[in-house]
Amino acid sequence: MIRSHASSFAGLPVRPFTPGEPLPEDPSAVAWRLEVEDFEAAPEEFADLVATFRATVPAAAVRAVVVGEWGSAYERALPVELLVEAAAEWTGLRAVFLADLVSEECEISWLTLTDITALLTAYPALETLWVRGGNALRLSPVRHDRLRELRFESGGLPGAVVRAVGESSLPALERLVFWLGRTDYGADTGVDELAPVLAGAGLPALRHLGLCNSEIADVVARVVADAPVVARLAVLDLSMGVFTDNGLDALLAGQPLTHLRRLDLTHHFLSDEAQQRVVAALPGVDVDLSDAQEVEVYHGREYRFTAVGE
Repeated sequence: MIRSHASSFAGLPVRPFTPGEPLPEDPSAVAWRLEVEDFEAAPEEFADLVATFRATVPAAAVRAVVVGEWGSAYERALPVELLVEAAAEWTGLRAVFLADLVSEECEISWLTLTDITALLTAYPALETLWVRGGNALRLSPVRHDRLRELRFESGGLPGAVVRAVGESSLPALERLVFWLGRTDYGADTGVDELAPVLAGAGLPALRHLGLCNSEIADVVARVVADAPVVARLAVLDLSMGVFTDNGLDALLAGQPLTHLRRLDLTHHFLSDEAQQRVVAALPGVDVDLSDAQEVEVYHGREYRFTAVGE
């Protein structure tokens, strides 16, 4: 469950754009938040807001944009074309966060996204892209020479998006995070979809990889164990998912992980013995085992859940 909006993004404080309100002394020193207050606002209201923003804030001062509620986000596709249309003006834009909505506005699995490929091609100097939601999200393989951080937050991420990232050429990408999610919220990432990412052919600079919030965390651990990309990582993040002793056994049976600076296993289902074993196996590695979870039992059946679903 997402409870709060981003207060900072790309190293800048987030400031909502309010028509008629005086601009800060330095409009480039903030990440501008674009949103309409009415969650059922008509499409033209958000379009008018973006138009007013373009007419008010000097184009050269737009460094980071956070898109909040655009009106009926639960059923109307995020209007990414409005950002694409501004590309010729916003030549200094370096960071975009799509769909920073909290659960009270729209549950993460209800957010209706769209094809975001055009955003990357329109902004060849973009360095950071965060995307929240997975419903109707699409991406085609691209080449982008400047992108350094790519993050997908979802209760159910389409496997085709994961594959497209792996098949892209992203020579500058250092941080890549996927919240894979659960099948009942649209997740369908499997071993085949992960393969291009884990091969890492198009990700030579990758140092931080997150395969998070997965109901198949043990399967993910098994394929990560022998993945070529792992050897170049400083941070491996398998947090937020259904990670059990079986997953740990597979992970530790693979390639050495002692080169890692950090292994994030937050929100896990490991036994006490397994927790002790992973710490002992990786001396010098910061192993985060916080937020241990308890198995829930209903009518004799065991249930384990990811950190974020609906």
